[in-house]
Amino acid sequence: MVIDLSKQTALVCGSTQGIGRAVAEMMAAAGARVVLLARNEEKLKEVVAQLPSRHNQIHSYLQADFNKPDQLKNKLAEFIKQVGSISILVNNTGGPKAGPASTASVEEFEIAFSNHLVCNQVLMQECLEGMKNQKMGRIINIISTSVKQPLKGLGVSNTIRAAVANWAKTLSVELAPFGITVNNVLPGATSTQRLNEIIKNKAEKSANSRETIELEMLNEIPAGRFASPQEIAHAVVFLASAQAAYINGINLPVDGGRTACL
Repeated sequence: MVIDLSKQTALVCGSTQGIGRAVAEMMAAAGARVVLLARNEEKLKEVVAQLPSRHNQIHSYLQADFNKPDQLKNKLAEFIKQVGSISILVNNTGGPKAGPASTASVEEFEIAFSNHLVCNQVLMQECLEGMKNQKMGRIINIISTSVKQPLKGLGVSNTIRAAVANWAKTLSVELAPFGITVNNVLPGATSTQRLNEIIKNKAEKSANSRETIELEMLNEIPAGRFASPQEIAHAVVFLASAQAAYINGINLPVDGGRTACL
């Protein structure tokens, strides 16, 4: 199967590291014109200069802070006005900090809700007109297997990720008549900075070593290893392709078999 995204413009959030960067690199390699979106402009400049451009596509970036949804909306609206519409939107935002739901503050929930669901809504609405005009669009949300099976010690994340999953399912029904699909990719434990932070947090709270915590996590995964960011990116790029046009409204775990439910 050859995936060709050469006529598409992809906006990839959280794309200076980890899964987001792997998605951006893979989409660029498939021919897409990629627009990176993140907070750190120096990292954005570094990554955009390294993206593949074998199809002579010109990549770009937007520097924006998800703590400021109005700023995000204005910057994307201006970008689309100047450069053109977005046909592929990849929502990818770092998860809330670890901890039980019972001790989380109201502010933690509010910040996570804004960073994830509200900003996703802002991005979707700014991209939607262009997708409708093209009669084609892909909205792919990188969330978590916790929408199927809540993860211990990630109370705020479990809650907010589930809200995003239901938002996406609702949109998938509303937007399908316009040739737009909305799907969720659910990464399992993946070798990223986020995973390192989770392991460190668990080790500090349990007084166990990082090696012990890591082994415990690996024992929960039938594949016996953590995913690479590229393995998650493969699923995202497929869902962005023409070959996935009839796949809509799904939660796709990419987790080495860890999730116990169907």
